[in-house]
Amino acid sequence: MHPSTFDYLKPTDAQLESMTRVREAARIYCEVLETELPDGPDKTFIIRNHRSNAMWVNVAVTRHPDGSPRT
Repeated sequence: MHPSTFDYLKPTDAQLESMTRVREAARIYCEVLETELPDGPDKTFIIRNHRSNAMWVNVAVTRHPDGSPRT
């Protein structure tokens, strides 16, 4: 892993724009999940994992697979 893997990495303006677009799409999809899925543990699991995936967007946009910063 890159030495900065666990450090804060300030996104560039272009990366912030990309993150915003992907997270908005995730938000819209979550609204569909909330509406269409019956309440229960499966729905909870799905939405929590979807939220986790949405948060990993920041890592995918700002870092290479080895943890080094994207420029």
